[in-house]
Order: sequence, then C-alpha cells, then structure tokens
Amino acid sequence: MSKSKIIAVAGKGGVGKTSVSATIVRCLTEKYPDKKILAIDADPAVGLSTALGIDVKMTIDDIRKEIIASVEDGDTKNAVELLGEAKYRIFDALVETNGFSFIAVGRPETAGCYCKINSYLKEVIAILSDEFDYVVIDGEAGIEQINRRVMEKVTHLLLITDPSKKGCQVISTIKKVADDLVMYEKIGVVVNRMADLSLKKYIDTDGIEILSCIPEDKNLSMFDIQGENIFNLPSDSNVVKGTKEALEKIGVL
Repeated sequence: MSKSKIIAVAGKGGVGKTSVSATIVRCLTEKYPDKKILAIDADPAVGLSTALGIDVKMTIDDIRKEIIASVEDGDTKNAVELLGEAKYRIFDALVETNGFSFIAVGRPETAGCYCKINSYLKEVIAILSDEFDYVVIDGEAGIEQINRRVMEKVTHLLLITDPSKKGCQVISTIKKVADDLVMYEKIGVVVNRMADLSLKKYIDTDGIEILSCIPEDKNLSMFDIQGENIFNLPSDSNVVKGTKEALEKIGVL
C-alpha cells in the first residue's frame, strides 16, 4: 500500500457524489495546506471540474486515443516505450491549481481491445498517485470502473446515498463488489439530501457505518444551477459540515 491516502467516492447516480467529492477536496486543502492533493474525475460526465472551477483541456482518454492512433499509423513501439510516453504525456492533462492538482479520466473506453494501453495508463495513474499525499476519486455509478480504469487500491471508500431504498441497495451492492475487487482499508456511508434527520433510524445501509447525514442544502442547489466553485460555498453550509464530519469519523481529517 502506498503512503498516499486514496479516497474513492461511489454510489447511485444523482445522489450528490460529485458535490461531496469536491467538498472533500476543499476540506483537505483547508486542513492540509502543505500537503499534495490530487482530484481525479473518473466520471465521464466530468462534473467534478465544474464543481472545483477547473477548465479541462485534455483528459487521460484523449492521451490514450493519441497513443493508439500513433500505433495504428504504423509507429511500432514496445511496451516500455508506450508506458514512458503515457507517463510523460499524463502531465499534459494534469491541471495544477491553488492547493490541489486535477486530472480527468474522460469518456468510457471505446470499442476495440487496447487492453495493454489501458493497463499502462492505469499503471501511470498509480505512479502519479504516489506523488501525492491525498487522492480523491469521483467515480461514476458503481465501483468496477474504479477498479478497472483507475486503481485497485483505495484506502478510504466513501459510499454516497440519498435516503431512498434504491440508493441504499446500490451502496450495498457496491460494497459487495468492492469486497471482491478493491483493496480498501476503511468504508463508510454518507446519507445526502436528508429532508428529515429523524428518519435516520429507518435507513438500512446493510450494516455499513453511517458517517454523516447531510440535510438538503439550498446553498449547494443554487451553486449547482450556476455551476459555481464549491470553494465559494459558505463554511457553515450543510454539505461542508456533513462532509467534514464524515472525513473526521473515517480518519482522514
């Protein structure tokens, strides 16, 4: 296990994973201004960049496609050369900003088997992650993608749900998949968009610890509509307070 703390965020679509992921990045930069922090947007929708105020020019998938194109054009390269090129190029996609760095995985893998190149890129991301103290991954729905496209090892797995039965069933399924596919050290649930905190006792997370319940956040709703940077949210916003509580309980802050 690398020295990096790798925090992966997963859950059903539409439960606020990206907002929580962005808030985790904010909490880390505020708590650890001297640490190196990397945000990885592993969701094809690339929503994390908007929430963090990042302008994405290039994704890892763009690099992968360019390398594939060079190979298809008859540029015969061996595995070591491809990995070297991918590692060199990955820094073109890395955006360095105040307090943290950002990289986007991009669209899902396209048709055609380029398993070697995909595995090289996964290796490159693992190498890149070793350069950082904290890595936050905003994943798309499900955990298989984090395992297949980004990395197998995460230290902290945060499952996000809303109070719905469906949301809770999804995180239960993700945990079962993660138990088989992902080496994680700690796991916990954040229940987002709680209209009534007194309903917490009825929420069935299948035995996974609830780290925090976040009430509906009007500030955040407005920020989402306007595409505002999460760093500009008031510090007493529900999502900031709830995310901080979760990170403290799971041992990140």
